[in-house]
Amino acid sequence: MKIEIGDWQIRSWLNEDEASLVKYANNRAVSMNLRDAFPYPYTQRDARDWIRTVSRQVPESQWAIASGEEAIGGIGLQLGDDIFRRTAKIGYWLGEPFWGIGIATRAVEEVTNYAFSQFDLDRIHAEVFEWNPASARVLEKAGYCLEGRLRRRVIKAGKTIDCFLYAKIREQ
Repeated sequence: MKIEIGDWQIRSWLNEDEASLVKYANNRAVSMNLRDAFPYPYTQRDARDWIRTVSRQVPESQWAIASGEEAIGGIGLQLGDDIFRRTAKIGYWLGEPFWGIGIATRAVEEVTNYAFSQFDLDRIHAEVFEWNPASARVLEKAGYCLEGRLRRRVIKAGKTIDCFLYAKIREQ
């Protein structure tokens, strides 16, 4: 998969992305806003294992956010199953040098459109930690609506915190 978003692109992860993945993922400021399954420190082995795992996914649901030269972040969907089969959770991250310039918003918009066109989904949602208003703004700019505050939902870095639930519903 490859989607052009101006000077950037959303594309499949490649083996040659290992070095840039470590370069940008091995940052506590990045990992603090993601699930604990996203390791810190982020090692070469973590990058190799990630790329190997996602390259085997069917359907493909995890992608690199990249410049023309390297991967600078990631975006993906966790597709629901059983009674949640028409929903997905979206998640994304960028290397810190690329924060605040609109890349994440464009990536969320494009992956959301792609997901609604390629999968039988009615709803895509995301959860944002209370200390990450920038990520909440990304979702709002991409057309997601705040549905509520989930109180004491997350344990991160030894703290129990709230998170915000955002969702976008397929246009009828």
